[in-house]
Amino acid sequence: MPSSPKKRRRTPRQVVRGVRRRARRAAGGVRRVWRRSLQLRVVTSTMVISIAVVAVLGVFLMQQIIATTLQDRERAARSEAQADRNAVLGYLNRPSGDVSKPSVDSGDGLQRGGDSPLSQAVYALAGRAGAVPRYSVIARNDNQPGEFFVTPNIDPRSIPSGLREEVSKKEAGEDSTHYGDLYYEGRREPVRGMVIGTRLDTSGTMLDSGYEIYHLIPLDKEEETLNSVLRMLVAVGAALVLLLAAIASLVTRQVVTPVRLTRQAAERLAAGRLDERLKVRGEDDLARLATSFNDMAANLALKIHQLEELSHVQRQFVSDVSHELRTPLTTVRMAADLLYDAREDFDPMAARSAELMQNQLNRFESMLADLLEISRYDAGAAELDVDPVDVRDVVLRAVADSEALAERHSTRFDLRLPGEPCMAEMDSRRVERILRNLLFNAIEHGEGRDIVVSVGADRDAVAVAVRDHGVGLKPGEENMVFDRFWRADPSRARTIGGTGLGLAISREDAVLHGGWLQAWGAQGEGSQFRLSLPRVAGAPLRGSPLSLVPPEVEMRRTWRGHMTPVLSPAVADGGNDAD
Repeated sequence: MPSSPKKRRRTPRQVVRGVRRRARRAAGGVRRVWRRSLQLRVVTSTMVISIAVVAVLGVFLMQQIIATTLQDRERAARSEAQADRNAVLGYLNRPSGDVSKPSVDSGDGLQRGGDSPLSQAVYALAGRAGAVPRYSVIARNDNQPGEFFVTPNIDPRSIPSGLREEVSKKEAGEDSTHYGDLYYEGRREPVRGMVIGTRLDTSGTMLDSGYEIYHLIPLDKEEETLNSVLRMLVAVGAALVLLLAAIASLVTRQVVTPVRLTRQAAERLAAGRLDERLKVRGEDDLARLATSFNDMAANLALKIHQLEELSHVQRQFVSDVSHELRTPLTTVRMAADLLYDAREDFDPMAARSAELMQNQLNRFESMLADLLEISRYDAGAAELDVDPVDVRDVVLRAVADSEALAERHSTRFDLRLPGEPCMAEMDSRRVERILRNLLFNAIEHGEGRDIVVSVGADRDAVAVAVRDHGVGLKPGEENMVFDRFWRADPSRARTIGGTGLGLAISREDAVLHGGWLQAWGAQGEGSQFRLSLPRVAGAPLRGSPLSLVPPEVEMRRTWRGHMTPVLSPAVADGGNDAD
């Protein structure tokens, strides 16, 4: 049994690149969805704003609840502490023999105790706090540093040194409050709580002034209550945000759905389905939009139908006239040929008239041929006769046909052909006609300067560029040159006698091949026309092997862009003039 091929292990760098590629793809998908979905943007914006508002309100409410809860608890604790201090003063002001020790076990949690008045007072406070103490008490006597008493299980570490210093600095009877951790014996984790400390006001009594008493109030129940309130606020806030998002989605959908339907109808209308209409419901703005859309579609369909009929009539008229003119033109041609051949027997005026008639008949026949060709394109009857040919041969034949005209205008061709064959599937007759039209156009507008003809090829396409150094084109004229009977300068006389349809037919020929015919031009720098065709007939054309802008122009512009910032205005202007 043959062994299965081992999978090639990917390197860490390849893994990282793959992750980045997937991340970029996912981010691109999210951006596309974000840009295309109005409803998603509205709902997301509503959720973000709602979360911000709910968060701010929640924080404000929580702060108010916490402040109110702690204030109420502190007020109650201060009241109880004041009552306890009065009770302690009563115990401390009695003779020790008048106070009986409470009947409690030794395991009640009191520490360092005996029958002293301070111990008896703390016993009494333990009874006031109840079976489950609401608070704990630590009592001290500064005159006897080792004497302090605490109620059950409280650890003296609960009183920070900073609080003791603050209590010692204040007047007797004034409270000092501290929020912190309370430590209990037998319990690992501390409890958040509040400590209220004061020095007893023993003025007017027989006692010294060294007594301090600290009430330690645990806030665990309040903390549990606040945590419950916080969880409730979070749950209510989340529910409110989701509810607002649902409301925003519902409201947005009521607006977006008609707009989406209108967009889909507009796309179908643009695709040629002129019978597309929207359903009108109600009398609101969206209903009026649908009505206006339907009226626009109806008027557009009517106008298109009228234009189609007019265009059909025009095409039929051009075709009929072109065919009908062939018969009288043939008769006139025969008579003109006889007159032209016998012009040497005529007087000079008549001979010149025969020559002019011959030239104009030639132009008229050319125009009729172009009109017939245009009518075939308009009727969709043009077809290709495709064969694999070498583009260089087609270019050489077109140049050969243009040599005589170029010599009359003192123009020379500069051919830049590759050394290897440039094979492509094309209708050589139509491509040769395109090139002849481009060469004739370059000769007429090249002002006698050299015309550069370049051929390029890559794996998918071939291209031919015809470059002249004449007057050039104004901005925006790159596409207008292919319009029928268009002339850049109407006052400029035709030196070749073209029909005005050559470039229009050339573009139709290029489109019929699935290619491009493009123009570039700038005043004072001449113009360039580029024909790009796919190597395989019917294949899509994605690019051209030749640049539309001449390389020397591109290089000069790049050089100017780099050099102008470092040159003075006068030098820069002088350089431009030199160009």
